[in-house]
Amino acid sequence: MNARSIAATRRNVMAGTLTLAAATAAMSVKAESADKKKATNDTTQGTGYVTAKDGTVIFYKDWGPKNGKPIVFHHGWPLSSDDWDNQALFFLSKGYRVVAHDRRGHGRSSQVSEGHDMDHYASDVAAVVEHLDLRNAVHVGHSTGGGEATRYTAKHGKGRVSKLVLIGAVPPIMVKTEDNPGGLPIDVFDGFRAALAANRSQFYYDVASGPFYGFNRDGVEASNAMIQNWWRQGMTGAANAHYLGIKAFSETDFTEDLKSIDVPTLVLHGDDDQVVPVADSAVLSAKLLKNSTLKIYKGLPHGMATTHADLINSDILSFIED
Repeated sequence: MNARSIAATRRNVMAGTLTLAAATAAMSVKAESADKKKATNDTTQGTGYVTAKDGTVIFYKDWGPKNGKPIVFHHGWPLSSDDWDNQALFFLSKGYRVVAHDRRGHGRSSQVSEGHDMDHYASDVAAVVEHLDLRNAVHVGHSTGGGEATRYTAKHGKGRVSKLVLIGAVPPIMVKTEDNPGGLPIDVFDGFRAALAANRSQFYYDVASGPFYGFNRDGVEASNAMIQNWWRQGMTGAANAHYLGIKAFSETDFTEDLKSIDVPTLVLHGDDDQVVPVADSAVLSAKLLKNSTLKIYKGLPHGMATTHADLINSDILSFIED
């Protein structure tokens, strides 16, 4: 082989080596891209907004694995999805997909003038659930959120809700009527409206530092951090939405909703709940539901999901995994 032939052979070998190296690098980049795409597809995107049927923009959080069993949290009045931070972190650590939204007029959702009633609340939830295509979900509602979750499950949840959890929830109906003689007089809720209109900031501080968490009870040490966080969430929302929401949570009758729900439902309530008295709420709801488990906690307050988060989280987890 002459010198010219040897040089040509060397060039061919080098060209082949470079081609192989380029192909290997391209395969590596492609594989890395696929891994990144898979990682993105396996996890949810964090936060977002969805537009409800009437144009109201609803803020939501969507955390955790997309293939994880979804748990949808419904917050109380006048708070936001932030009130579920403890539960969100707990269930994320267990591999669940955690979804929570801000009710219209609350938190980061639109401060609209209309639609502050349970039918719109439930419809807004349906918009979030459909947008995220959540199926076989567990819905957890506290206080007003318990009413919202009940109305949603009854009206929109067929084929999408697997279990329901009601915590210190307002159903069947809070206000005293001929059909509900054990309810609270309308004067109580008129007082809420008057206090909100007069000085919303002070009213919210008084609720959080008093009956909501049971900090007005002898021997109970108040947590200023909890009080400030409650106040912060409340003041982030709209005064008009909160004012009109009092009628929604106190006067809505959920009797027929409860009767129509057939998914397993866990009803949790503290017997020292000063906001939603247990005898006219959880006890009656459990009787109306077709498939309910009632658990009443001795001495626990309305905000027990925060003050006794470890206990409540454990009981919800046991119910979900049963």
